[in-house]
This record gives sequence, structure tokens and C-alpha cells, in this order.
Amino acid sequence: MDKKQLFESRGQEQVFRFWDGLSEEERANLESQAAEIDLDELDNLVATLVKGDNDHAGVDFSALEPAPYVSLPENVDTDAEWQEAKKLGEEALKAGKVAAFTVAGGQGTRLGYDGPKGTYPVTPVKNKTLFQVFAEKIQAARVRYACKLPWFIMTSDINHTATVAFFQENDNFGLDDGSVVFFRQGRMPAVDHDGKIILESKGSIAMSPDGHGGALRALDRSGSFQAMADDGIEILSYFQVDNPLVQPVDPYFIGFHLKSGSTLSSKMLPKAYEKEKLGHFCVLNGVSQVVEYSDMPDELCAKRDPDGQLSFRAGSIAIHVIDVNFARSLVAPGSSVSLPFHRADKKIPFVDESGEVQKPDTPNGIKFEMFVFDSIPFASNPIVIETTRLNDFSPVKNAEGVDSPESCKADQIKLFREWFAAAGIEIPEGYDKAIEVSALYADTKDAFLEAWKLQPQELDFSDEIYIG
Repeated sequence: MDKKQLFESRGQEQVFRFWDGLSEEERANLESQAAEIDLDELDNLVATLVKGDNDHAGVDFSALEPAPYVSLPENVDTDAEWQEAKKLGEEALKAGKVAAFTVAGGQGTRLGYDGPKGTYPVTPVKNKTLFQVFAEKIQAARVRYACKLPWFIMTSDINHTATVAFFQENDNFGLDDGSVVFFRQGRMPAVDHDGKIILESKGSIAMSPDGHGGALRALDRSGSFQAMADDGIEILSYFQVDNPLVQPVDPYFIGFHLKSGSTLSSKMLPKAYEKEKLGHFCVLNGVSQVVEYSDMPDELCAKRDPDGQLSFRAGSIAIHVIDVNFARSLVAPGSSVSLPFHRADKKIPFVDESGEVQKPDTPNGIKFEMFVFDSIPFASNPIVIETTRLNDFSPVKNAEGVDSPESCKADQIKLFREWFAAAGIEIPEGYDKAIEVSALYADTKDAFLEAWKLQPQELDFSDEIYIG
């Protein structure tokens, strides 16, 4: 049975409605897209999320509790628990057990930028791109821990070619050939409210990425999990591409993960205000999980402890340490556990029966996506570790305002100013120009203090300052 007959037999005959009038190239594209679709999986999603609408079923939050977390001490250098964790994390890095993993499937559309988001310039002086910032931090970690530290990057169908070309044009930013691995995110077809696959053109299905939770399936399908196993990689340090302040590998974080016997650990930030758009780390009926900000009842968002702090203050910032064997178990054939899909109602351009493209004014279809934090309920001893915004979180999401290039550059400058102050470097009063420190010089405050002792530099406060 060919693809056309198969789809017809499963009630999706509209996918090949215009087949006879397609060119050879259009037919090849349509067949290739159809081959990506698991019709058994799609039938189940239609039954549960489209017709059954279980994803929108009400959840009883009456027993919801804030998740416990490991608080950040005033001074990690003198805190025995944090120093023990750091030692364990450094040992794992030196032993070559850790890989960095970046989810980088997005485009810079919301920033008004035409290209993969990872190629967007973000630093305050040199305008280095997100990818270059991460590459330099990874290179710094490789040198510090004398380790290989491979870097896995998940692209998407729309930006894979451009992303790979960008790295080639920049010689992988000095990283060894073969130490940066690219693979594509999976896609899912969009369906209408009757569960029928939507065509966006006569020869093309409306396909969309399957969410950041699909990263685990993509790692498996691309052979990356097997490559990790062959290379002795046991731990993935997961982060998203839009956050240049993230520590791609954090020995404290990795150490707490190992110390607790966790299979999935997460970083948190105390929420700045009730409605900040961060998911909440919670426990419901004894099960750890993340409740999205859009799903959290207003009264729980506003609930406060006797000391005035938000009760549900542990905000998710999409930074995780994941055990490779655990991640593989979630996508293994026949596994008793798997990440759930969620539905997202969207306005999806479509081809009508006459072949004309229509652009709806209201949501007419459903996309399916998975979230990586949905793996938390399946994890053993999941833990949450507190971090700070300047140490880990200043994303570039919006063209202006909060989480914008402007706010991110300001946060970077604030961080570097703190490093200067710690090193005893006096900044003249009224100095308002940009400051930037390359991760190849120093990627943390401690590294900066050490580097400055060994290699201080002449600073000219009449202009912008770059230390590289």
C-alpha cells in the first residue's frame, strides 16, 4: 500500500486531494512530509485532545503545594553543601560524562530578525551572537576541566540549513570539528476540529515543531543518544537558545543532581511578581511537576507566606540537568511512560477544496506539542536549585521592553560591573558606556577574579570596554 492509499484508508484522503495536478517536486515533498506522520499516534491524539479534549479538562489544584528547592546561600564559597556539590560536578566534567544541549529551533521573527534566533547579535560591545556566546562559554569549560564536553544543538526544519552554514562560516567558533552535533526537531501535522490533517498548499501539509519536549524524541531518532552512550556521556545540560546569561555547564548544579540521585534536576528563580510569565514548580498529590503560568489559578499566584514572599515563587526558567538513561527511557519503544502531547488552538492558513489559500481570522486548527518539563513527574528524586537572574537568566524574546535585546544587554553590563567591583576595579562616576567580558577571558566571577590577578588589562574609560 503506497502513502496515498494508506492515508485514504485512515480517513485522511484530503492530504492527497490535489495529487494528480502536482509536479514531481511537489509530489516528492508531500510524500516526504507524509512519511513523518505516525498515523496511529495521530489517531490517538485526535481521540483524546481533539474530540475528547482531555488537555483542557479541569485540574483540581486544591492539594497543590509549592515544590521544595535548594536555596542559594549568601556565600557559596563558605557553604559546605554547595562546595561538596561543586566538587562532584567538577569531577563529572573532568571525567567527560557531561554534554551541553541547546534547543535552537526558533527563528528571530518576534525580534524583527530574519534568521535563526541563535545567529542574533546580543552582546553589548562586540555584538556577538547567541551561538558565539555559548561556544565561548563551552570552550572555556573545556579548557578549565580538560574535557571534551560535546555540544548537541537541536535545530528545526526551517532553520537547520542556515544554522549549520552559520557555524561553518565561523569555523565552529574555534570548537573542534565533530564536537558540535546538529540534528533536527521532529514535526507534527496540524489538524482541523474534526481531526483532519490540514494542507497549507496543494502540495504541502501544515507541519509544525513538536515542542521542546520533542527534543528527547529527536535525540533518539537522530542517533544522538546512542552516540552519547558510546562516548560515555551520562548527563545532559539542557538550555534554550534565547538566554545568553545561562551557564551551559554549572558544576554546582550538576553536583546537586548527582548528590541527590536525581534523574532530572531544574533551576529556579524566585518570581519577581505574581503574574511573571514563568511556570511554577509544584507538588500535587506527592508528584513533582511544573504548572504553567497560564494554568495557575489567580488566588494561588497571589498567595503569600507569613513573611510576605510569594508561596508559589519557584519559577521555571527552562534550565535542566537530565540523566541520559532516563531521557532514553521516555522515548524507548514499548516504554510504559512517555511525555504527553498538549493541544494549541491556532489560526492556520489552509487550502480549501477549490485549491484557494484561506487565512482564517479565528483559530481553525490544532497543533500538538510536548514540553520537556512534563518529564519531571516521571523522574526519580527530581530536585530544584535556586539561581539568580544575573548568573543564569536574561532571555531575548521580545523586540522591546521586558526580555528584549535592550534589557538583556543592560543585564550583561550589570553583571560585568559586579565582576569589576569584586576585583576592586573602580569605574568612574557617571561612566555610562557598555562593558563586555569575553567568556574566553572569564565566564564566571571567580574566573574573572583569577584572570585579572594573572592578566590585568589597561582600561580606557573614555570609550566602551571590551576584555577578551
